[in-house]
Amino acid sequence: MSGPVSPAELEARLREIGAQRYHNLHPFHRMLHSGECSKGQVQAWALNRYYYQSMIPVKDAALIARCEDPGLRRIWRKRLEDHDGSRPGEGGIARWLALTDGIGLDREMVVSGRALLPATRFAVQAYIHFVRERSLLEAIASSLTEMFSPQIISERLSGMLAHYDYVTPETMAYFAARPPQAERDANFALDYVKREARTAEQQQAALAALSFKCDVLWTMLDALYFAYVSPGFVPPGAFRPADG
Repeated sequence: MSGPVSPAELEARLREIGAQRYHNLHPFHRMLHSGECSKGQVQAWALNRYYYQSMIPVKDAALIARCEDPGLRRIWRKRLEDHDGSRPGEGGIARWLALTDGIGLDREMVVSGRALLPATRFAVQAYIHFVRERSLLEAIASSLTEMFSPQIISERLSGMLAHYDYVTPETMAYFAARPPQAERDANFALDYVKREARTAEQQQAALAALSFKCDVLWTMLDALYFAYVSPGFVPPGAFRPADG
């Protein structure tokens, strides 16, 4: 990037990253949404994805701790309530546990994280470290995968309800509630990045941050595919489905 681009061009480049690198393109997700996964593979996905979901408030709290602007802190902390809820049993994490409960996973095993794939833990922790250590602009830009989530949520909701008889609307409550939250959060973060990324260096950093976040999500699916699809090498201590 030889010089800064307009905010509209920056947005176009950010959206191009999603079109090329978002994890809805991963073979595992295509299997999941089209009904090609065994129940054990669906369980492995939900178990490992829970760790990511449970760490999102940790990531957001780390970002808030770096904000000197009280207005930005007030807006960003709504994300904590969305995931943690305002009381026990509410929020996105509780709804994800309804999913893991509904597909037959032991809740203690899920919450403890003891059966995670090692790559899941490393990828999620890398994301948290990124948000803690990089610039505030990069930390906020890394959240822009939410721009692309409504499409994948729609595919996931309709596909899983259509193809898996053990999946119910109650099981999938997380996905029914999430799209308006993601749209609100993505719009705010996108406006922030377009406003604050003024130099070519800042704009390139924002683009790289979004690419990094796409890599985190893709890596998690690579690990699932390697362990539970092909070649099927499950690491020691990781979840082993009853159906093999």
